[in-house]
Amino acid sequence: MTKLGTMKHGHGHSHQQCGCGKQRLSTAVPHSIPRRSGFAFIQVVSRFAIDVLVKCWALCSTGLLAVLLFYWLYGGWVASIVVWISIFGIFYNYQDYLLYYPEVPKSSRLLVQSPQGWNVPFESLFIKARDGTRLHALFLKQPEGLAANAPTVLFLHGNAGNIGHRLVNAVAVYAAVSVNVLLLEYRGYGKSDGSPTETGLYLDSEAAVDFLYSRADINQRKIVVFGRSLGGAVGVHLATHSVFRDRIFAVILENTFTSIPHMATIIFSVKRILKWVPVWMYKNQFLSIKKIGQCSRPTLFVSGLADQLIPPYMMQLLFQESGSVYKRMCTFPTGTHNETWQCDGYCDVIRRFLQEVGQRLKVIMQGFIQVIC
Repeated sequence: MTKLGTMKHGHGHSHQQCGCGKQRLSTAVPHSIPRRSGFAFIQVVSRFAIDVLVKCWALCSTGLLAVLLFYWLYGGWVASIVVWISIFGIFYNYQDYLLYYPEVPKSSRLLVQSPQGWNVPFESLFIKARDGTRLHALFLKQPEGLAANAPTVLFLHGNAGNIGHRLVNAVAVYAAVSVNVLLLEYRGYGKSDGSPTETGLYLDSEAAVDFLYSRADINQRKIVVFGRSLGGAVGVHLATHSVFRDRIFAVILENTFTSIPHMATIIFSVKRILKWVPVWMYKNQFLSIKKIGQCSRPTLFVSGLADQLIPPYMMQLLFQESGSVYKRMCTFPTGTHNETWQCDGYCDVIRRFLQEVGQRLKVIMQGFIQVIC
């Protein structure tokens, strides 16, 4: 919730002080004509000067009035346009601070927990996005003999913290489902360079898939995209991208939203106003609800019904709009936004889903081979 500070404008009043000097008048009667002529000359000059001053004052008053009328008729509109453009600029750029929280908790940009304490084979590495941004990642790899055939999960996290805060969850899935896990740290988060933006996060996820495709020690045909919260929107991008969707084995979306404009009307109390704000005014849009119809990959929707941040009905909407011919919805009544993974049976659901997708792929391949033969 944001606080809008009111600006107090002080009105300075300038006081002009006029000094009135005292003039001593002589009562003596002039004795000569030159004195009278000189006085008459002074009177003429004074009257002329006063007349000029009066005319100048009238001219200045007319000019000032013209300036005021011009400002009233035109300057006011110009000022209004400038003010509204400024308000739009503030609203547009401040959105990043409302969506991305890479410094929550405070040490998130300094300390990223290592998997060393879990006795898990891992690699701490850096990859580069297409725009040159250096990204940090942790790769949890199954032991030799298992890694080459196991699915590899690309873990796309939420809008706060770093990948170290997801290690407990990632290690649990790694052990229970027998998968490799690549935890990607978005730009501006943890040890990654840059600043987070919607386009930037998309580039980061694409770089992660490219990295996995460059690994000869894993099964490149079993790349699973997992996205929670904000990561779900990034995952939808990958699953619907014309290049990267064909590289994805399956998609898992957990407690994610339909779009940022939709979320804004729910989080903020001025939803009646935000309802009329056009989409193009949102710097970060993440329009998953419009993209999900293009998703053809097998998709598992995991929804915690006790989620107090993202309404669970958004997951239902995404499920309904999904274009996948093989999609599953799994709900956990006690699942909260970030802790659904702690619910009983969570890892079992993921394991069964990946097994079903694998079996379905085998059936399709066998049918394809029979047609060729």
